[in-house]
Amino acid sequence: MIKNISELYSNNPLSGVQMILNEAIEEIVDNVMVVSDETNEESVNEMMDILTSSKNVFVIGQGRSGLVARAFAMRLMHLGIGVYVVGETITPAIDDDDCLLAISGSGETSYIISTAKIAKMREAKIVAVTSYSESTLGKMSDLVIHIKGRTKVDSEKNYIKRQMDGKHLSLSPLGTLFEVSTLIFLDALIAQLMDKMGKTEDDLKKRHTVLE
Repeated sequence: MIKNISELYSNNPLSGVQMILNEAIEEIVDNVMVVSDETNEESVNEMMDILTSSKNVFVIGQGRSGLVARAFAMRLMHLGIGVYVVGETITPAIDDDDCLLAISGSGETSYIISTAKIAKMREAKIVAVTSYSESTLGKMSDLVIHIKGRTKVDSEKNYIKRQMDGKHLSLSPLGTLFEVSTLIFLDALIAQLMDKMGKTEDDLKKRHTVLE
């Protein structure tokens, strides 16, 4: 006979796995909703103005943030905006009528910082998407889009201190909260850009690759 809920989960590993999975999903969704609630209309409008007025948009991100940058670049291409992924062989020089969209949760990724310095030196606008507005990347950017990610609580190794603070370790590893929230924010921005530019899904489909 099962005496308590702990015994139930200990005897049924799958139930425990499902519980963790559900809590992780809820944590990610909650973070996305925080990002939505904190979205600043003025910043979004300024970001759209920069993207649509630039001759070319250059996007950059490292690791999983790089995948988010590529996904966004694809949608910008569908909208007819000139866009390049930094690091590709066909990426041209950046100029003063271009912009760099840099995605970095910490805002301290060395490769992104060095790239942003070059863009700034060439007088291109810089839009930073980061969790830390006061980071090196944030301070050198023309516009900062704040996307909430993991807090510094997760670096606190003292279990008792975390418990006393009423805080617990995230169930979403490393940069998951930032990366997923950024992906959703940028996809939502595409919807806003479609409205601003008078584009429909059919317009985007016309620019979708046929070389498949």
